[in-house]
Amino acid sequence: MKTGSTESESRFKNLSTMSVSEILYSINEEDKTVPDTVEKAIPQIERFITVCCERLRYGGRLFYIGAGTSGRLGVVDASELPPTYGVDQGLVTGLIAGGDCAIRKAVEHAEDDPNGAWNDLLKFGISKKDAVLGIAASGKTPYVVGGVKSAREYGCMTGCITCNSNSPLGEVAEYPIEVVTGPEFLTGSTRMKAGTAQKLVLNMISSTLMIQLGRVKGNKMVDMQLTNNKLIDRGTRMLMDELNINADDARRRLIEAGSVRKAIEDCVLQRKTDEK
Repeated sequence: MKTGSTESESRFKNLSTMSVSEILYSINEEDKTVPDTVEKAIPQIERFITVCCERLRYGGRLFYIGAGTSGRLGVVDASELPPTYGVDQGLVTGLIAGGDCAIRKAVEHAEDDPNGAWNDLLKFGISKKDAVLGIAASGKTPYVVGGVKSAREYGCMTGCITCNSNSPLGEVAEYPIEVVTGPEFLTGSTRMKAGTAQKLVLNMISSTLMIQLGRVKGNKMVDMQLTNNKLIDRGTRMLMDELNINADDARRRLIEAGSVRKAIEDCVLQRKTDEK
């Protein structure tokens, strides 16, 4: 059976005889290669984001589908967007083979069902306006390949993140993102370099989408949800910098407005009114 580079044998031999220091420096040596590999895929990432952003602007949603580590990374990325950027729950959704229980515990054979992801997407009322991004290091996980294939046939925009070139997943996706990370330090352990690469690409996709959709002002997360004291303090500092006001005034305005953006807008409006 042909295997992709992510399944190739590690170039490090006899790991069990290495010292702790040797293991750590060797893992770090491998990890250093990942950002350069991601950089090579930026044109592919850009193409996906450009088209996906238009979908979201006109009422579409983005779904991540994956299994195991890849699925968990998608769930984490999607779950962080509402509190970080104040977008509606469901604008970006992460689906994992085996359902939410698979986030904490492996569900046997869930990733082997080629119809599983499409059935999961149907539960969310998948629409032709939506985009589906399949995430699979190997590029051949049936749950992911089948889901992307069905979504594309239905009329959704489709993309993928895979760490092997010329994979089945890359072939069925309209906008494939191939980040070829090569053999892992521990043979086949794609939660390592491949997982790091996938996380970096997901960071790039979601952050760029949110910026392009106007959820950032300057370099500030002005729509973040004020769900704890740390975020209230952060919002207070944002207002102090933006409006040149003291901490007490900034905090009061923030609490009253409920968001950094609204507090800024209210203050600017008040100042314009006072000038008349």
